[in-house]
Parts: sequence; structure tokens; C-alpha cells
Amino acid sequence: MTWLFILFALLLVASPVMWLRPSPRQRRISALRNAAIKAGVTVKLEPPPLHGIETAMPAYRWRYSQERPGPDFVLVRDDHASEVLKPFVHGWRWRQETLRPLPEALETRLKGLLERLPLDAVVVESHRYALTLWWWESQDFPRFSTYLEDFVALRDGLAGRPDSGGVSVPLGQPRA
Repeated sequence: MTWLFILFALLLVASPVMWLRPSPRQRRISALRNAAIKAGVTVKLEPPPLHGIETAMPAYRWRYSQERPGPDFVLVRDDHASEVLKPFVHGWRWRQETLRPLPEALETRLKGLLERLPLDAVVVESHRYALTLWWWESQDFPRFSTYLEDFVALRDGLAGRPDSGGVSVPLGQPRA
């Protein structure tokens, strides 16, 4: 009987330690994020640019250089977009379209990438500072790495194409 009490006491001591171990999903996501960071991608948890979603979501960013800012646009997967938004490619709609049209080769690359992204990729966004993928991290790094070359090429193609003229006016001076 005393052995039973000793075994029970050991289980009570060991059970909280088992709860602290990361789950297989947590280990996969940690490995994915670490490998993405090593590949030059910035990973942050932030609220996505979607209406009504306040919870943080993983954002994978490819930064533009300060000398070559990118254009502003937001593409949203159909599941999270209104029917009134302009379609871009099957499954994706413009929430904010670029002011200047993209060159045909760059548009083709973007369309091809969007069609290949996993279903949990919700938003692809670009602004002056970065190209961003908002997704729920359903894949491991070997599968995700198949998109890296396309994102880098897309970022490099979009760099230097800001929607604003980039002309700065001193404070207090009206714009012409």
C-alpha cells in the first residue's frame, strides 16, 4: 500500500513538469520561426489589417531598403474579403490596390505566388517599409522555404516603386 502512495506522490510531482513541455505544434512553429529568421525574414505577432480581428496573428516580413521603398497595397483572401472588393486572382481580392500598375512580369510573379500560398495565408500586404505575409503557420519550414525565393524576388521587384512621389516638403511649406 505504501508503494501505491509513493507512486501517486511521484506522479503528482511529475505531472506539472509534463504540462510545461511544449506541444508538437509549438515545437514545429518555433522551428519554423527560427529558420525563417535565419533566412532573413522578420517574424512578429500583431493584429492583421482585417476588419474585426483584434487577436495577434503571425506576420512574416521582407523589408525594403530605406533607399528603395515599396508600394502600398493589401490583398485579402476571398474568405476574409467583401464581395464588393475588386478581384485580383482566383481566391484573392484587392483591399487596397497599388496606385501605379505593376509591370506585367511582376504581376505574373505575384499572381503565381498567391495561387501557391497555403489556405491559411490570409493577407499579403506591402507598404513603404516591408512586404508582409499574414498567415497561421500551417506548414513546417521545408515547405515554407519553397516560397522564400518568390517573396525575395517579389520584394526586390517591388522595391523602388513607392506609391508616393517621395518628395519631402519642409515643415510649414505648402505642397505645390
